[in-house]
Order: sequence, then structure tokens, then C-alpha cells
Amino acid sequence: MCGIAGFKTSHFPSLSHQDLINMGNAIAHRGPDAHGEYLDDHVGLSHRRLSILDLSEAGNQPMYSDDKQLVIVFNGEIYNFLDIKNDLKQRGIAFKTGTDTEVILHLYAIYGVDCVDKLNGMFAFAIWDCQQEELFIARDRAGKKPLYYLQHEGRFAFASEIKALLTLPDVPKDIRLDAVYDFFTYQYVPDPKSIFTHIHKLPAGYYMKVRGDEIEIHQYWDLTFSETPAKDEEKAKHELQELLQQCTKRRMISDVPLGAFLSGGVDSSGVVAMMTAQTEKPVKTCTVAFDDEQYNEAEFARIVAEQYQTEHHEFTVNQNVADRLEEIVEYFDEPFADPSLVPTFFVSELARSAVTVAVAGDGGDEVFAGYEKYSTDHLENKLRNKFPAWIRNTIFKHLATLLKDAKHPILRKAKSLFTSLSVSPAYGFFITNSQMSDAEWNKLASIDLQKALGDYHPSNVTTDVYAKATGSDHLSKILYTDIKTYMCGGILVKVDRMSMANSLEVRAPILDKEIMEFSANLDSALKFKCGEKKYLLKEAFKEKLPDEILYRKKMGFSVPLDTWLRHDIKAIAENYLITNATGLKEIFKPSVIHQYWKEHQNAQANHGAILWSMLMYEMWYQKYIGQQ
Repeated sequence: MCGIAGFKTSHFPSLSHQDLINMGNAIAHRGPDAHGEYLDDHVGLSHRRLSILDLSEAGNQPMYSDDKQLVIVFNGEIYNFLDIKNDLKQRGIAFKTGTDTEVILHLYAIYGVDCVDKLNGMFAFAIWDCQQEELFIARDRAGKKPLYYLQHEGRFAFASEIKALLTLPDVPKDIRLDAVYDFFTYQYVPDPKSIFTHIHKLPAGYYMKVRGDEIEIHQYWDLTFSETPAKDEEKAKHELQELLQQCTKRRMISDVPLGAFLSGGVDSSGVVAMMTAQTEKPVKTCTVAFDDEQYNEAEFARIVAEQYQTEHHEFTVNQNVADRLEEIVEYFDEPFADPSLVPTFFVSELARSAVTVAVAGDGGDEVFAGYEKYSTDHLENKLRNKFPAWIRNTIFKHLATLLKDAKHPILRKAKSLFTSLSVSPAYGFFITNSQMSDAEWNKLASIDLQKALGDYHPSNVTTDVYAKATGSDHLSKILYTDIKTYMCGGILVKVDRMSMANSLEVRAPILDKEIMEFSANLDSALKFKCGEKKYLLKEAFKEKLPDEILYRKKMGFSVPLDTWLRHDIKAIAENYLITNATGLKEIFKPSVIHQYWKEHQNAQANHGAILWSMLMYEMWYQKYIGQQ
């Protein structure tokens, strides 16, 4: 796992080797073991290395082809690189290192851009072809590894994180207003946008070619939900078990210490069970605990740790939050408000004290339908099919209006249900995902901001992706939508930034392309069956995990936000939101921010979610914009 960056020299004629070093230094946490740079009349490349395979200097980057015509900087891991390497050896190709980086170089020399079709892993890499004078950049299928690029006034640069791009001279920091609206709606800025107008994300499953002043972007992979006949359940279960074992085994190849995240949920527990079957040594496991039992899953992690006799480590999040919050948030170059970023940072820090690589259960909920919202959406879709459109569009819409000011949780859920039923399935799913209602946005957002946004609405992000889904049923479409939006822009960003902040590599077997494609070809009834979420995955783990792990109510990786904002982080939040707010005053009405803060502190209402989002925005703003 590493950090990469670079620029077209012809676009930045005044830049030097030192500028490449500066870009690398900005993301040194991603690769503290070594650095290297390449600079010619056309391109500059920078690399920061976290040594995982072939720890010798031979594995350092940039790496060159034998004829020196190709130069690569690579971030990630290719899990099938040994198979590819053996195939290439049979073609007479000799290797100088034991790295997967060299495998990519040889593949590109033979197949060109089609090399990505043969790679199974998490990656973002750039290859400079000296002969063709073309820069080729690719990002993995799921979006586990980030890739940002600057395109402004004929200039082009790229990097693993925005902070590396901001080291370059005269990079504009214009805030993209529709991305601000997106952030407060989803808690993250969705691909391909970034918070900055002139900086973009290369979407997952895409590659780009930069030649001269021309930039081409192409999609090389998409997740297709087929309409093949339903598989026999027992056969499907055995196929999944074999895939899980294979994909976990691939992720245990490492020349450095390796362990696992263990939350006590189905996915991470199942992964630990699979890892235990692959090694005679105890697996090192890491868990984050909370003082508030409502959010604490540590006892369930201990059950699995005891069952598999792991070397278990536990960390309790309490007063450390206020002490470390500013440091943690700095690692996000754009606003990001999933509160589980805090425990993810601490479990990564804990893991890094013992290992360099951690295996995790990420992706199980999105790939196999594990969230509670899928149950809610399933009910909504059944009701949508039961009631004719004229009832849904009139009576249900009217009932939702009557409940618009409801305070009781049950009435608020009823309002949400009626609202969703009165609109299209795609828009209904947007409502399920949205963290902010239109009414709350209109109450908070300044008149100038609303005018500047015009007709833009964040629902476009959800409905546009939903429309591209190939599945014939609603569950397939919303799974595809979540994989392309929430998982890629939220979950995987959180894990990447917080693990890399601690120079830790995290691997996710369930997000192997073979498992994702297997699940997409499953009948939806095997993912959500008789009200049981993640049905087939649980069946696959049934012989390895006790019922109290498999069938307990899902807690999620949550934090006690309301309590934190009244106690643990009250002082720091008040400083950013009330006393010294700057960025928020440009977009929100200060009087409403003060009202929310006062009501929350007096326990008149729980505004924890929106106050946290505002805090994350303000902290980001003061770090990245306020210093201009």
C-alpha cells in the first residue's frame, strides 16, 4: 500500500524534482518506508512506499521496464499476481523482483490498457509510456484505492489524496457548491466530484489516458446483475464458501505481520474464521469498544476471539476523542461526516501497533444485502406494488404532509414511509439514504446558496445510478446503487484514509471481484429471504459462527454522537460551530446553527447528526480553506 502522485511537466514547466518530493511528503503517511521520483520533459511521477511484498530496495518505485520505456507508480495489491506471474514466465519473461508492481508493468507491455481486465485486487496506478508519450492511469473495480486529478487551464496532475495536489503552485480552491449540498445530504462527496471545482475523482472501474492536452476516460468494468435462473441454494452456499476461503487466502500473502479487524459482526467474524483455517499461528485481532453499552460490540468480538483462540487486542474510545479529533479529521481532504471514522482510526492505530496488514469484513452489507434499510425498502416496494399510483400520489402524499412536523420517532418513520411511497422507487431509495430533508436544508441554507444552486438536487446522484442498474428487481437496483455510491464514496474512503493515516494496509476478501460478481448473479431471494438479511452469507458462515453472532440485531459501527456533543467534544464543537465559525457562515444561517446548538445542549432535541456534519465541514474548511 502506497501513495502516488504526478503531473504533466509540459503543463507545469516551472516544476522541479523538489515539487515531486513535496507531493510525496504530503502523503508520506501512506508510505513511510521509501520514496522515489521520476522526471523528464513530459511527466513527473512521485511514489511513497509502504513495504508489504519484497521488502528489498528492488521493490522501490518508480519502477522501470527492462527497456526503460515504461515507468510505473502503483498503490495497492494485486491478489492474483502469482498466477499472472507464472503465466508470464511461461512466455519467457524474466522477473527481477517479487513484487506485484513488476507484474503490472509486464502486463501493460503486452496488453496495453486491457491489462486491467486481468488484475484482481485493489489498485490505483499510473504508467508513463515514454515511446507513445502517453500517461495511463487506472483505478480498481470497487474503488478501494483513491485517485484524484486536477484539470484546470490546460494543467493536469494526479494524486492518491488531494493534499498532494494542493502542494502545487496556484491550484484554485474554489468550492463546488453542489458538492456541499451533496455532502450534507450523504455525509460524503460522491464520485466523480470532489469538494473543489477543479479537482475530480477517477471513478471506480475506470481508466484514463492523458496524451498531450487530451484526456480520455473509459469504463472498463461494471457490476452486472444478471437474470439467470435461480441457483440451487445448497450449491450456491458451497460455491460461496469456496470463494470466501480462496479470496481470504489470497489476502494473507504478505512479507510483513498480518492481522484482522474484528467487530463482532457477521462479516468480520466470518473473515477471522476463514483466516484461522489458513494458518497454524493465532490470528491477531483488533476491536474498538465504547463505554456506552448501546454502541459497544466488544463482548461479541470476544466470543469470536475466544472461539478461534486469536491474539486479541481491544481499545476503548472515550476521552481520546476530544484529544485527537482535529488530528483525525485532517486526513480527510474534503468534508466527510460518517462518525464511525473515529473508531476506524483508533482500531487502525491499535492494529498498526501489532501488524502492517489487516484483513476486514468490508462489503458484506452492500454485496449481500445486510442493512436494515433494505428491509424497509423491501416493505415499501411491496406496498408500492399493492396500492395503485393514484392512492400513493395523492392520499399517501397528503398523509406525509400532515406528518411533516412530527417529533415522535414512530410518526417520523410513518412520514418517511408515506413520502417514499408517493414517489418513484429510485427517489424513494434516495429518501432512505438521505441524511437531511429538503425542509431542513431550506431552513439552514442561506438564500444566496440556494439561489446559486438553482435547480440542482442531490437526489440526482442516487436516481442516476439507480437508472443504470441492470437488475430486474428493486433489491438488485438498490444494491448496485449502494455499491456505486455509499460503499465507494463513504465506507471505502473512511477505511482507506483512517488506515493509511496509521500506515496500515486493509484488505477486504468480500470485495473480491469474484465474490461481487457471484453475488450479482444470485437470485435476490438468496440475499434477502423471508425477512432475513444477508441470508446466503450467513448460511455460508453457519458452521463456523454461533447463532448469537449470526442472528443478533445489527448494531453497525456507530458512535454516541448526541452524548459526545453534550459532553466529550462539547468544548471543541462549540469553538468551531459557535465561537469561531467561518466556513459555515458562508453557507448556513448563523441563527439556525445557534438554535440547533442550544436545543441540543438543553436536551430539547437531538441534533447530533446535523451538528456533527456541520462540525466536520467547519473543521475541514478551517484546515484547507481558511488558511488562504
